[in-house]
Amino acid sequence: MTDASQPVLSERIDEAVVLVRINRGEVRNALNTATRKALAEAFAACHDDESVRAIVLTGNEEAFAAGADLKEFMAAGAVDIARGRSEKYWKTIMATPQPIIAAVNGFALGGGMELAMMADIIVAGEGATFGQPEVRVGIMPGAGGTQRLTRAVGKYNAMRLCLTGKPIDAAEAYRIGLVSQLVPDAEVLATALDMARSLARLPPLALQATKEAILHSENTSLEAGLAMERRALQVLFASRDKNEGMTAFFEKRRPSFTGE
Repeated sequence: MTDASQPVLSERIDEAVVLVRINRGEVRNALNTATRKALAEAFAACHDDESVRAIVLTGNEEAFAAGADLKEFMAAGAVDIARGRSEKYWKTIMATPQPIIAAVNGFALGGGMELAMMADIIVAGEGATFGQPEVRVGIMPGAGGTQRLTRAVGKYNAMRLCLTGKPIDAAEAYRIGLVSQLVPDAEVLATALDMARSLARLPPLALQATKEAILHSENTSLEAGLAMERRALQVLFASRDKNEGMTAFFEKRRPSFTGE
């Protein structure tokens, strides 16, 4: 956890939970290309590991991630940005089937806020700050700030954040629906890890099917989404975990889910 040469640190917290930590505290965890690539590698390692049932993504006490590293952008032109194809790194995170919890302290700005929105649940400290300030340096959000944010908080709040570039505090982020849970700063990581452990005890097939259905709801009609939801539910009835869960319920014991 202390190797300063690594932009991202990944560790198994217990049997089924992985903690992924951005490790560039000297620049408030700014996201350069190496950090994006390392994040993608950390999540790719979890993707096919059936023993991983939940992931917590965090930074440090000062910053979750304070945005893109502008040093890489100063001399960059349109072709350079297009060739960089940073979206390939973000797609790896978005393709992760396990539930992802973002544990946010301090600054989550620009690309940092967009990264937090790639998680499924956001736990934030009361002192956290969120914002999309890209317009203030002559650019715009490019990793979900105009798309995920609008879906999360609605057109008018998204317009205010993206067009003014002004940050909001965690209490307002919670009020408008950007943050899932608001806790004291000192409790952010512990809360996220406790939640991850709780998720890890649940049936992974049901969790992954639920996550997939919710994510697809953003891009489908209600009718198509309901049909997809029903089919996913029907498939779960073929799982051993369904039998285990219902049997344990009637036997008044804690179920033991295997992901089968």
